[in-house]
Amino acid sequence: MSPQGMQFGICLASRPDDIDYVVEAERRGYTHLWAADSQMIWSDVYATMALAAVRTSTMQIGTGVAVAPTRPAPVTAAGHATINQLAPGRVFCGIGTGNTAMRIMGHPPMPIAEFDQYLADLRAFLDGAEVDYTFRGRTAPTRHLMPDAGFVNLTHRIPMYVSAFGPKAMGLAARHGDGLITSIPPTVDAVVHARDRLTRAAAEAGRDLTRENFPMATLTTVLVLAPGETLDSERVRRQTGAFAITSLHYTYEQVTQFNKRPPAHLADIWDDYRTQLDAQPAERRHLWTHRGHNCWVEDDEERFVTPELIDRTCLVGTADDLRQRVGELYAAGLDQIVLLPPLAEKDSVIAEVADALIPA
Repeated sequence: MSPQGMQFGICLASRPDDIDYVVEAERRGYTHLWAADSQMIWSDVYATMALAAVRTSTMQIGTGVAVAPTRPAPVTAAGHATINQLAPGRVFCGIGTGNTAMRIMGHPPMPIAEFDQYLADLRAFLDGAEVDYTFRGRTAPTRHLMPDAGFVNLTHRIPMYVSAFGPKAMGLAARHGDGLITSIPPTVDAVVHARDRLTRAAAEAGRDLTRENFPMATLTTVLVLAPGETLDSERVRRQTGAFAITSLHYTYEQVTQFNKRPPAHLADIWDDYRTQLDAQPAERRHLWTHRGHNCWVEDDEERFVTPELIDRTCLVGTADDLRQRVGELYAAGLDQIVLLPPLAEKDSVIAEVADALIPA
């Protein structure tokens, strides 16, 4: 934990070969592993979590985040409870509508109303309760029949972090969740806005959320600048570009599907970027948009990784600057920074950040 109290986690593009990286992150003081779940680009998330569970001893292990539309709630609950059998009391469940995983397959995320019911069911299944569960139009009482036979661990409670960005999803997080996982700009204003939105939503749901009972985590990446280094240096682009360009992929989906306006910091690149994607056949565009997702930058997208894009999506600064900014983010209500560096640079990134921000 940092001097300011901030926790640091890592998000892993699920891949069994990277378990040594997870072990090293735990050794360096990272508190959480968020194993990413996207079936058509990465490995199976539960297989990856199982390996992490038996190779670590203190790190919290969870999905970052599980994709609700691809698994019924009982399946998601059983997957987490199985990992909880391997790492008792160290498991959490991150759950979302499938913003990326579903779009990669050419489908929209789960609708909010459906997600609302899914979260209610999932929380009950994680607690070992019986649920009047509706599946394929039929409702029947459903519960795990052998919870005490060593198949699952439902005794150690599994916290549920709800993935949310917009106000409706934030409302569901406040109603059903034990915490929030999001990806907001790493600024004090963004953190305060998110906390305020959660507080209002919780009041409407009759809940009293504090940071002690409802932590907030945000996904980004962090880079420690060398003296005199700038945002347009080759190393900065190499270590932050994958995360920065993924935010551009997400913006394209929001603009084209919901007619939203692109943010001002994309003004110099937006028309060129959209023209490049729009040139792909509409029926296959979803196979093109998310290439390299959070792992690397494709050659034809390198020119879109600008200092402005890096600055708005990543936490970059000198060690002293980062320590101050992390303290300000913590004071504003952020409890955990989750790092997602590119595959080729991940070991260097977590080492440099740990040295600068996580005391031995």
